[in-house]
Amino acid sequence: QVQFVESGGGLVQPGGSLRLSCADSGSIVRIYAMGWYRQAPGKQREQVASIVGSGATYYADSVKGRFIISRDSNKNTLYLQMNSLKPENTAVYYCNADSRYGLGPVSWGQGTQVTVSS
Repeated sequence: QVQFVESGGGLVQPGGSLRLSCADSGSIVRIYAMGWYRQAPGKQREQVASIVGSGATYYADSVKGRFIISRDSNKNTLYLQMNSLKPENTAVYYCNADSRYGLGPVSWGQGTQVTVSS
């Protein structure tokens, strides 16, 4: 059973940065493609970035050039560096398997709240 734990969210001003982390007890290194997702108030959850075993990355157009996904297999941790944050980036952020591969996300962690506001 995969259980992800997201952290690193918080309140940040527009233009600021945050680094989100996603950890578990060893599943991340065994999953070929991992992704970050977000769900804003009143919106459906959407995938914003992913990284596959080869190191290739995917970004939603809305975050391209501002967000960077990375993966540290030794630490079994997934990261999302979020730069130039905008109020519309406010959401609960989750990590999970990349929806483009295999079964995709199955179960979700609690997520971490990112609030971008002055």
